[in-house]
Amino acid sequence: MARWRSYLRGLAICVTVLLLVSGVVMIGVGFSSIDGNTPVAELFEQLSSSDGLLVLQVFGPITVVLSVLGICAASLDLKPLLMLFSALIFVEFVAVMVVASPLVQVQAQMSGAVDEVFLNVTPLHRAELYIQNELNKLQASDSCCGLRSFEDWDNQLPVTCFCTRPASALLPSSASGNVSSEELCVMVGREPPTSQASDRLWVHSEPCGPILKSYLSFPIKLRIGIISAFATITMAAIALCLTLGLEEHWKTPPVETTVDDFNRVKYQPKPSLT
Repeated sequence: MARWRSYLRGLAICVTVLLLVSGVVMIGVGFSSIDGNTPVAELFEQLSSSDGLLVLQVFGPITVVLSVLGICAASLDLKPLLMLFSALIFVEFVAVMVVASPLVQVQAQMSGAVDEVFLNVTPLHRAELYIQNELNKLQASDSCCGLRSFEDWDNQLPVTCFCTRPASALLPSSASGNVSSEELCVMVGREPPTSQASDRLWVHSEPCGPILKSYLSFPIKLRIGIISAFATITMAAIALCLTLGLEEHWKTPPVETTVDDFNRVKYQPKPSLT
């Protein structure tokens, strides 16, 4: 029994240390500039959501403080302190779940909101200059063209959309078709019957929209992941600390039986070794 309790106590200390680490991670992510490093985030400032940052910035330090309290309580085996830690961390857990719940809705609405922005900025050659510049950076770095397809630029394709002519373009049109074998490049317009391979215009076949969506949704997914990990560790810490704190209530006290001179059996707790 004593060995089992020692294992339980050690496990409680380990879990509270993990809770401390999660609090440090929450602080680090909460005060980092992830959104500012997102490519072309300037195009979609209304979608570069800061949702979840307040949760991490506020509850991160609180988690660190409560984790130190929990580590001390589990190490010193102070039952009142264990109960206090369990109550406080449970209150924080409920508060985090309530405040962070809109993050799930934001993630679900992200795709539709981005598609609406795509419609508002196309055709791209008529968009504002800074939008074209930022999109050109993304096209050059990720080998893509347009938001939904290269047709978003109409007939005014920028240089960043051009793709290196695939080797299959040197073959007859019946063998190569309009898309390269690697499907990385696509030929713009219809191929004239007498056109030469050097006269064909190839652009990146992959649109930039899905890439941009992944960049924009990454901060929200990261925050949801951190909060989910915090919730899991918190529930484990509460269960372990409550088990240690309420040990006197669930543990059956040892008893010993005695028989008096009248053959009556008496049950009484065994004397403590202390």
